[in-house]
Amino acid sequence: MTKSFTKQNVGLAAAVAMALAIMSGTAIATDAAKDSAYATDSRGNVAMSGYGLCWHSGFGPAPVSTAECDPNFRPAVQPVAKLVEPAPAAKPVVVAVAPTAAPPAPMPVAQKVTIDADTLFDFDKAVLRPAGRAALDDFVGKLKDIDAEVIMASGHADRIGSERYNQHLSEQRVGAVQAYLVSKGIAANRMHTEGKGESQPVTKAGECVGGTSAKLIACLQPDRRVDIEVVGTRIAK
Repeated sequence: MTKSFTKQNVGLAAAVAMALAIMSGTAIATDAAKDSAYATDSRGNVAMSGYGLCWHSGFGPAPVSTAECDPNFRPAVQPVAKLVEPAPAAKPVVVAVAPTAAPPAPMPVAQKVTIDADTLFDFDKAVLRPAGRAALDDFVGKLKDIDAEVIMASGHADRIGSERYNQHLSEQRVGAVQAYLVSKGIAANRMHTEGKGESQPVTKAGECVGGTSAKLIACLQPDRRVDIEVVGTRIAK
């Protein structure tokens, strides 16, 4: 009898435990159902009919559409922040500047001066006379407005005397002119000198005739000379 009672107690205990488990699952499902507007099964999934319809649980507010229960369900579109492009930077203001007028180009100058030898020297001499120095001073003054690049001086003699003698005399005379101009500030490296002797007379053949005389010497005076030629540019003022 004792064994029979014990078996009955064990069976009763098992039945009670099973009932508690069922009641606990039901309570959990009921609590989950209270949290959802739709009816759910014991696993928390929305319960659906054979036609794919969802059942309202009777708890909470009216159900909100979900993908499982509404074939026309469209998820709420999240607003997209509109990108606002920054305003373009202001373009720099370019102020047109009137071009500055270029200074006029310097004018090229080619100037030739002829000084007769009778003004520069005594007859048959190569030493400058006072009148000759004054003539050269005037020439130097005119060069102040000219940026001289080259100064060419050539000495000439008349035909009285031998050709060799006249060549030597013309070289001495143009050398004296060069030395005086350099002493007045003319750059020696810009000067070129040459003695021409009697090779380039100004008088015409047959113009001065007769033997050596004062008349012939006076007639041949244009042949005794120093030519000075300046090449450069005029200085703008």
